[in-house]
Order: sequence, then structure tokens, then C-alpha cells
Amino acid sequence: MSKASASSVESQEQLVSDIKSVISDAEEMLSATADQAGEKVNNLRARIQVRLHDAKLRLVDAEEALLAKTKAAARATDEYVHESPWTAICVAAAAGVLLGLALGRR
Repeated sequence: MSKASASSVESQEQLVSDIKSVISDAEEMLSATADQAGEKVNNLRARIQVRLHDAKLRLVDAEEALLAKTKAAARATDEYVHESPWTAICVAAAAGVLLGLALGRR
């Protein structure tokens, strides 16, 4: 997986996490205001509940797409390693040496 696609996946995972947090907070706010009376408040609560439901559905779709991309990247990596095992070994060894040097200087 390339560096750009890895950071893209990480940013998408962070976005999904942030959206889940916002949805959770909004649901808590709706629960906390459940005892509020009035037609306007009830209409607003109903609209928010519909939008939260739609957001949850879109979030599930986004998570599925992200999972599919991650699996595709893992399959591509696996295929590459099987097609070029020595290249993969050399890259892993070089990364290990660089990491060892970096940690050894601390």
C-alpha cells in the first residue's frame, strides 16, 4: 500500500470515529431534552432523529467501503509479496535497519 493511500485510510478511519462521536453526543442531547415540551421542540427533535438515522446509515456504508479498501490493499500486498519475495525481504530488512538505527540513537 502506498504512503498516500495509507494516510487516506487513516484519515477516513479518523473521520468515521469522529462522526460516531458526534452522533453519540447528539443522541445524548436528544435524550436529555426529552422532557422539554412544545410543538417547535418536538418538531426539531423529530427532524434531528431522522437526520441522525440517515447519518448512521451513511456511516455504515462508509465503514463498509473503508473495510473493502483495506482488504483490497492487504490482498494487493499479499500478492506482491508472493510475486516478489526477495524484494519484500530486502525492503523489510532495510526498514528494520533504519528503525534500529533510529531507536539506537535515543
